[in-house]
Amino acid sequence: MRALLVLLLVLLAFGPQAASAHEVRPALFQAVETVPGRWQVTWKQPVMGDRAVRLEPHLSNGWLAKTPLREELTSSYYLRRWSIKAPSGGLDGARFSVGGLDGTITDVIVHVRSRSGTGIDTILRRDRTAIDLALTQAPPMAVPAYFRLGVEHILSGIDHLAFVAGLVLLVGAGRRLIGAITAFTVAHSVTLAAGTLGWVHAPAATIEALIAWSILFLAFELTRKDGGAKGITARLPWIAAFAFGLLHGFGFAGALAETGLPHQEIPVALLLFNLGVEAGQLFFVGVLLALAWTWRRIARADWRGAEPVMLRKVAPYALGCYAGFLFVERTARVFT
Repeated sequence: MRALLVLLLVLLAFGPQAASAHEVRPALFQAVETVPGRWQVTWKQPVMGDRAVRLEPHLSNGWLAKTPLREELTSSYYLRRWSIKAPSGGLDGARFSVGGLDGTITDVIVHVRSRSGTGIDTILRRDRTAIDLALTQAPPMAVPAYFRLGVEHILSGIDHLAFVAGLVLLVGAGRRLIGAITAFTVAHSVTLAAGTLGWVHAPAATIEALIAWSILFLAFELTRKDGGAKGITARLPWIAAFAFGLLHGFGFAGALAETGLPHQEIPVALLLFNLGVEAGQLFFVGVLLALAWTWRRIARADWRGAEPVMLRKVAPYALGCYAGFLFVERTARVFT
């Protein structure tokens, strides 16, 4: 089991997406008719480092070609807002598209709502870069959209997957793993809800740095286990999983809340997003255990169950190098 997870951790640590883990966040297009004949339009696109992801929104009625009322560049997003005076049906039938989306792994959340209550909630992605805004024939909210967003977020969040993989490696299969994963799930569900609903506020940059530190701590615990000692995580894995799960939940909340979802739909989006995160996490753990079982079968057949010492020692240091890099990088952001 350990040998196969070592190979997976090495891929996580040195794969092409490792350096930008947790940086791919959804963009948002929102158009809301606040008073009859007045639309507030928002475009939010994620920033990676000091550059915005190359996305170009376009509305066929020309609204987005106008000079924005407000522009803002933060460490996470490039924001543009317009205040458009137009008839109540001025957006109905317009086509919204996003140039450059087909060359990214970024999703675009589309939220449109007229004064009469009709609207559209959907997600655009690389295989669907445009939509006709037929408000008078708009379907109800696409329930699978936020669920899928949660699945994609956990499966593209290399830092969260690295923590879960390290936890599996430390605890092993069985009841202890079930207890640890359950504690992790309960904890990040609590802070995901609290952060998204605005009950608790935590600095995003600090949370991201602490998430990296949690992976680094787990790597240290793995080195102690390999040396024959048992740290607190190995002795009481559910306590450590719960404590660090609180941090990871704030990370999930940041990914959901920063999209700018309308408040009246946050409860439904929160539930579906959380279920998607859990489904993605369980899928990942299942893949790890299946691969580990396959590896053990092969090892017995070819190596008579022998496990090279080098592989046994690679896992904690590969995980530690990756987490150490993230921790230094994210800690620097806290002070910039």
